[in-house]
Amino acid sequence: MFLILTLALLPLGLIALVASLQAIRTADLEKEALLRVAVTQSARKLTADLQSDRTALELTVNAIANGAADNGMCRRLAFFLTSHDAEGGQFYIYDRAGRTPCHSTRPEPAGITAANRFDRPIIQLLPTHLVSRVRSHNGRMVALSYYSRAHLESVADPATALQNRQLTLRQGTSQLVVSRPGGSISGHSSSSLSARLEPPDVLLTMTVREPPATLARMLSLFLPLVMWFAAAAIGWFVVNRLLIRPLVLLRRAVAAYQPGEVLEPLQRIRTPAQEIVALGDTFHEISKDVATHEAEMAEGLETQRKLTREVHHRVKNNLQIIASLINLHARSAHNVEASEAYASIQRRVDALSVVHRNHFAELEENRGVGVRPLISELSASLRGTAPAPARRFAIQIDCDNLHISQDVAVPIAFLLTELVEMAMMLAPQATMRISMQLEPDRDDRARLMVRSAGLKTSDDMVSYLDERYGRVLTGLSRQLRAPLDYDGEAGSYAIAITIIP
Repeated sequence: MFLILTLALLPLGLIALVASLQAIRTADLEKEALLRVAVTQSARKLTADLQSDRTALELTVNAIANGAADNGMCRRLAFFLTSHDAEGGQFYIYDRAGRTPCHSTRPEPAGITAANRFDRPIIQLLPTHLVSRVRSHNGRMVALSYYSRAHLESVADPATALQNRQLTLRQGTSQLVVSRPGGSISGHSSSSLSARLEPPDVLLTMTVREPPATLARMLSLFLPLVMWFAAAAIGWFVVNRLLIRPLVLLRRAVAAYQPGEVLEPLQRIRTPAQEIVALGDTFHEISKDVATHEAEMAEGLETQRKLTREVHHRVKNNLQIIASLINLHARSAHNVEASEAYASIQRRVDALSVVHRNHFAELEENRGVGVRPLISELSASLRGTAPAPARRFAIQIDCDNLHISQDVAVPIAFLLTELVEMAMMLAPQATMRISMQLEPDRDDRARLMVRSAGLKTSDDMVSYLDERYGRVLTGLSRQLRAPLDYDGEAGSYAIAITIIP
């Protein structure tokens, strides 16, 4: 949304930026024009001043060269030059022999030797002065007039008020800075323009220091960009607060929704968008319907749970009735074989009852039948119904905390019952070890192992297997869908079973 608003406002920002750049360019052109007028005006004023002084010098030097000068001419020339240059007005008239028939009272500045007094340049720049040279028509006399920096600056001072200016005279490679001390503009951004004097080999250069980039100038340049960004930001803020934020809060409320709750997504949100309000009301109505259906389903589930408990209770009672009937018939038996048969049947019914009780106990957690309590209770029941010779038969249990389904628990209970009964009859005084451990690198498979001295290979063992136990064990292993491994020397049976992870 912010990018869309930014792109939409970009043309307006560009138009404002171009207008601001054009205004800055116009101001720079006006400043350049003002500087051009100022340097041209200064060059004309300085040329006129030098020309008037040269005219006076020319009249005086020609009069002296022709012998027509009176006694007051030098005094009048000094008065004229001094009236122009209060701090200077220095002039010196020499003949070829080096005599000075007319000169200022001040000593002549250094810079021009006696051999160079009659040189050709009529204007010459020295390190601290400007020298104007005028020769007589007959070439016998020469007048040298020296101008100080202060006089040159006062003459060339432009009428326009230009701040931070610097005036410089250039003649070939020579240069004379005529600005006041402290007016240096080195190290700053500046603009320069030049104008020619008379003679044309001297240039007057005016350099104006640019003022630092003030806040107003920076704002005039960047204000369009700031306005463009501010417009996009304000638009995005309004859209975010009134549209995007309510939608985000609505999405969070819906994402955190749990079945059975009643959504109130716009209870703390205020937005003028009626579509978002209608969407929130729709979610509210849907959550109310879902809560009603959840309550009905919970009620139906509770009814089903009560029915299931009743069924399990009745099955448990029926198994108990069957066990009691078998026990009554066993007491009325007249021979040992019938009693042993009833006891064998009793043990299998007890095994099924143990599985059923453990399964019913685990229903509340839906984790299946616990293997350790199943084997422990089954072992206690088997030892309780063991034949008289096997009353001291011991069962050791080594089992992890595992869980299995009822479909696996029933054949496991019958398998353990068959093996324990067979071991009791073959070695009544022996010890049996029942272990169940997870297989390596597997969390859904475990290995059940039963080991006892009574299960070692023997003639009686083969006889029992051939008569009945072998077929039962084979059928139970098929029901568990795994092969039953037998180690005759160690007297152990092992089988891999599926567990609940």
